[in-house]
Amino acid sequence: MLLFYFARTEIMDENYGWYRLRLRQQEIMIRRSFEVFREHGIEPILIKGWAASRLYPYGVSRFFGDTDLVVAASDFEAALNVCKIPDVLALNLDLHNELMHLDTEDWNNLYGRSELIDLDGTGIRVLCPENHFRVLCVHWLNDGGEHKIKLWDIYYAVQNRGPGFDWDLCLDSVSPTRRRWIICAVGLAHKYLGLEIDDLPFAEEAKHLPKWLERTVEREWASPVRLRQLSMCLSDRKLLIQQIRKRLPPNPIESTIEMDGSFDSPVRIHYQIGSIAKRIMPSVKSFSYLFGSRKK
Repeated sequence: MLLFYFARTEIMDENYGWYRLRLRQQEIMIRRSFEVFREHGIEPILIKGWAASRLYPYGVSRFFGDTDLVVAASDFEAALNVCKIPDVLALNLDLHNELMHLDTEDWNNLYGRSELIDLDGTGIRVLCPENHFRVLCVHWLNDGGEHKIKLWDIYYAVQNRGPGFDWDLCLDSVSPTRRRWIICAVGLAHKYLGLEIDDLPFAEEAKHLPKWLERTVEREWASPVRLRQLSMCLSDRKLLIQQIRKRLPPNPIESTIEMDGSFDSPVRIHYQIGSIAKRIMPSVKSFSYLFGSRKK
């Protein structure tokens, strides 16, 4: 997957003009994606990327390399076939079967509250702001807090939310455990990016972050090693070993999210063990397939 990172500065980004040209190209691809899916009777919802960039202020770039589209489980197989069409392959889509681990709200409720945003005459369907904010937070946490720069998605989503943003809808639609995840993500944006949160109904809770959470993100940001897909490292033994070491022990934030665990639990080890157990068989099958393919 081609990934681009974005930068935030107090003045206009040096490459902001180039970013606007790149964004325009991506918007054309997004429009075409929705047109093709609708031609096949499928209505997708766009998350992250372009949807998050809409809340960035003028002069601040928010690059993204692909388009994340979510479809109903009943449409997923048909959507996969659409993605195999040669012209669609060039649109660089990342297809999701509903929201899986990113959110637990019922799909029909998510779709029912989704919105259409006009993009040059094409309606682009996105989640309502409250639901999309939860997705942004869980996605960032599920990456183990590795990318500090992506925390700006959460910063701007809070700072530039509309006057009708409903925190009760955002937080009370999920379990208390997941609610705490969201509040901690806001707290991290406050602590490390200076997000003003005193007007939020959960401000005091957000300011009291678990120490292990702070230590983990600081350690991740200080590390020069970034996670890469193991399948992309098979030809480089040194890189492969480095990536395996990066994963052991598993990132405690990612493990807690994966095991639907509590951020306020006094220990992480049981979540990390659970994460290893959950991943080991799929990893073995994946490596067996990859090595088998390489031998042919």
